[in-house]
Amino acid sequence: MNPMRMRMDPLSLLRDFTMRGDLDKIVRINGDFRFGDEYTFPSSLETAYRSTKGNRYTLETLVHYIKNHHLKHTEYFQNTLALSIPSVTLPDRKPILNYLQGILSTTDSIEYLPEEPSLEDPSSLYNQQHQQSSLIPQSNEAVVVEDPPLDFISMIRTVEKPLKDRESLLECKNRDFYGVLVAATKREVERQRMESHQRKDGLVAKSRIMGGSDDFGDELGYDATPKPKMHLKIGEGVPIILVPSAFQTLITIYNVKEFLEDGVYIPTDVKVKQMKGARPDCVTVQKKLSRDRVVTAYEVRDKPSALKPEDWDRVVAVFVLGKDWQFKDWPFKDHVEIFNKITGFFMRFEDDSIESAKHVKQWNVKIISISKNKRHQDRAAALEVWDRLEEFVRSRSHS
Repeated sequence: MNPMRMRMDPLSLLRDFTMRGDLDKIVRINGDFRFGDEYTFPSSLETAYRSTKGNRYTLETLVHYIKNHHLKHTEYFQNTLALSIPSVTLPDRKPILNYLQGILSTTDSIEYLPEEPSLEDPSSLYNQQHQQSSLIPQSNEAVVVEDPPLDFISMIRTVEKPLKDRESLLECKNRDFYGVLVAATKREVERQRMESHQRKDGLVAKSRIMGGSDDFGDELGYDATPKPKMHLKIGEGVPIILVPSAFQTLITIYNVKEFLEDGVYIPTDVKVKQMKGARPDCVTVQKKLSRDRVVTAYEVRDKPSALKPEDWDRVVAVFVLGKDWQFKDWPFKDHVEIFNKITGFFMRFEDDSIESAKHVKQWNVKIISISKNKRHQDRAAALEVWDRLEEFVRSRSHS
């Protein structure tokens, strides 16, 4: 065999083929990989790239990964399982890709083995060192030259092969994970079902905002033409949030949208001056403070007396004023029933007296404090509201 082939490093060669765009010239023939017409390596050959788990990646693993790096990690991992090929771990994916594509010139994970004499002939290293010491010029005086000690540990490590790694230890033989798979599948089906409902609710609210459209039913997957538009209830299926109509509360129908969607508190009197047109009877808000793929729409209203009996089933939250008369004529017998079926919030300035929230503390409501001047802190307060609200909606949907 050509001695150049023996000295050529397969990792460097794979990087060279990747940078040149010649990955199609790497062909697998039985148990070997052929790089063009010049180099051939066993597919199981361990490369110099050490994974975060401690083991070295084989040539087979790296060739398969660089040809499939465009796949998402879950798809890539399932593909390697089907082909019985060890996979590249998620933390190693980007560094390996950057190195093989030439973005990185090297990485600490690459550990080339020193070209030391093999363990089968440890005396060769001693002979070489002895020959070098004999080249020291001789003089009339006796010169004692001590040979450096042999590093037998390094010599052993150059030829050792790990029998087990972390992946092999995690492989539990004679174990049936079918039950785990079934449970995970059920959770995924439930998650997709909830996302489908949330998308539907969002589209309904969008149709209300846009004033309705003829293709609204098509977006939801059913034909809406048999139903006259005038019979479509505003906000049908959309959860409702109630706010006080009194101006002495911090959150009203005037400023609730900026607070919940943008995470910014604007005093009600300022919003009233900015507003053009009639006072809104209903405001639609969505969570925009996170990167959630599915966004649920909520209707905000401040006239509970205008709700129909069936509308109360959609009420999920209320911003309380702290006064008992706010709940007059509500279809509940007491505060305990109200805040068991509806999650409550009480907004206050953080430097207000404790007395202002003394009555509210007897109720099952979440007290949200904001600063009078530090508007950059409003976002955290708005997220507190969303976290509590979404947790409550999830628990109510499963009850």
